[in-house]
Amino acid sequence: LITKHRKSKDIVEEAIRCKLKILQNDGVVTSLCARPRKTGHALFLLGGQTFMCDKLYLVDQKAKEIIPKADIPSPRKEFSACAIGCKVYITGGRGSENGVSKDVWVYDTLHEEWSKAAPMLVARFGHGSAELKHCLYVVGGHTAATGCLPASPSVSLKQVE
Repeated sequence: LITKHRKSKDIVEEAIRCKLKILQNDGVVTSLCARPRKTGHALFLLGGQTFMCDKLYLVDQKAKEIIPKADIPSPRKEFSACAIGCKVYITGGRGSENGVSKDVWVYDTLHEEWSKAAPMLVARFGHGSAELKHCLYVVGGHTAATGCLPASPSVSLKQVE
């Protein structure tokens, strides 16, 4: 399906180039590697790439200031975030309470409050998420390995929720 649709294929190829760029830099994002597909009125910063964090900030581009918002209810890292309408969804990640998470948290930007949504089917971290026709899709990433003394501390996922 993706290979037959040119625009979809271009987006996947861009995502692969971005991932390779990050991997070449030991997982540190130093610059924008994917171009935004849409612009909006708000930019939210969510903490937690290399350490667990529960912070959410709004970047006010006109006033040139960063405004703290309601903390994420459960600190985490290596999660994914996606905006759909006036809500920001964060999925999965690694947290202190239960390791790899399948939690989905929703931040309502109008009411400035968090709520918990239905969990994903599989706990995952290091994944991506995107909106398509007002639906949230979560793709790839890793999940905790099962079994005794695995060769790797995680198992790569090749599925979409």
